[in-house]
Amino acid sequence: MDIPEKIRSSLYLYNSLSRKKELFEPLKPPFVGLYVCGPTVYGDPHLGHARAAVTFDVICRYLRVLGYKVRYVRNITDVGHLEHEETEQGEDKILKKARLEELEPMEIAQRYTQSYHRGMDALNCVRPDIEPSASGHIIEQIELVKKILRNNLAYEVNGNVYFDLKAYSETENYGELSGKVLDDLKSGSRDTAGMDDKKNPHDFALWKRADKGHIMRWNSPWGEGYPGWHIECTAMSIKYLGQQFDIHGGGLDLQFPHHEAEIAQCKGAHGNAPVKYWMHNNMITIDGAKMSKSAGNFINLEELFNGEHQLLDQGYSPMVVRFLILQSHYRSKIDFSAEALQAASKGFSRLLTSVQMLDKLPDGEAATETETDREIEELCNRCFEVMNDDFNTAKALAALFELSSKINSIYHGHLSSDQFSGRVFPMMKETVRLFVFEILGLKSETETEAGNKIPELIALLISIRKEARERKDFATSDKIRDELQKMGIQLKDGKEGTDFELDS
Repeated sequence: MDIPEKIRSSLYLYNSLSRKKELFEPLKPPFVGLYVCGPTVYGDPHLGHARAAVTFDVICRYLRVLGYKVRYVRNITDVGHLEHEETEQGEDKILKKARLEELEPMEIAQRYTQSYHRGMDALNCVRPDIEPSASGHIIEQIELVKKILRNNLAYEVNGNVYFDLKAYSETENYGELSGKVLDDLKSGSRDTAGMDDKKNPHDFALWKRADKGHIMRWNSPWGEGYPGWHIECTAMSIKYLGQQFDIHGGGLDLQFPHHEAEIAQCKGAHGNAPVKYWMHNNMITIDGAKMSKSAGNFINLEELFNGEHQLLDQGYSPMVVRFLILQSHYRSKIDFSAEALQAASKGFSRLLTSVQMLDKLPDGEAATETETDREIEELCNRCFEVMNDDFNTAKALAALFELSSKINSIYHGHLSSDQFSGRVFPMMKETVRLFVFEILGLKSETETEAGNKIPELIALLISIRKEARERKDFATSDKIRDELQKMGIQLKDGKEGTDFELDS
């Protein structure tokens, strides 16, 4: 679809750094650098992973539809992320999992990287152009630490290298992204073990000394050790996108300390801010409560797809999960529940059925432009307008459902061919397909193949109902009508036979 320059040049996005919406102006158009913090691969992917992946998948898709050449980089964290994120204490998460399962750490990383890929593929998320792993970029991380040391913004003690926040704060504002002030940043330190080594309790580790028994270790100028969590993303984003790039994304929980530390590290090494636009997706709750294993409401994607979880009454296809995520703006919280999933399942089926009807619509016969033409054109334009307003997928879906109502009305003859000219029909068909499949990333899939054939299935049920009525088996006839009505499908009996209409 040929996107007008007016649409292409009027995209606004919310910048977490400035705390306002800004016109998107890439550093080197038409090229766009997009870096997203990926998973720490010590367990199967869950709803939190799905939220972030779908969010930045849609952003990448839309930028490409607008004509930008996007380099999408998403990392794999396979070392250095400690067990307790807030205080940064405990074991390396992957090491702990390896110990529990009696496997090598890289076996754990490989197993759960593959599991993550399967989950994201099922959700129809495009693979990133580059997917670097932390353990594969140790040399780059060591070199970056060296630069920060040379700039007197880090110090080494007993094989550990810490970022010197006090020295940094003499010229820079640590906390500019999260809005925190230095006195509140104790939880931003890399750990509390070895606190006596630090000049300041707020300082975070760039490199950690490997204690006896720590399997994942590499040689460095400071002895055998492993990188700090924060330095990994800084090193990998610089390697593949440069010292300054356009968009850095991730979950809201990464804003502090992880992304705050990334800014400090880049400025500490090169003297410049690394990113023009910071973007953060909001979190997920389950029946109104924060998702956690201890609360018993933690749901991984496999459980969600097969329904094998105490909070679920059935399994839900990946596209229903994706649809539910898209129904909320990425900066809003999403509350998952069985009821929300059921509603999303019906909504997804209605939308997909309308798309299937597109090729069966009659040609318009009105000689001049009609009110219906103007309404359809306005809805098509609205799809782009709301996406240009900080990627508002919720409002884009609302516009698509209004277009679906038009499609249903034309398909079922409620709008006769002389009520529209057909001038905007090509636009409607192209816009609906572009948004549903290419931008929002929804698709027909094996699990929902029957859902893609809803018109044919309903026609079969109408035929069976007709035969039942002819046999005077009114109980079966009424049961078919009533059950379809519960699913939002209204049967319409008329002189020329029975037709159906989907609830809008």
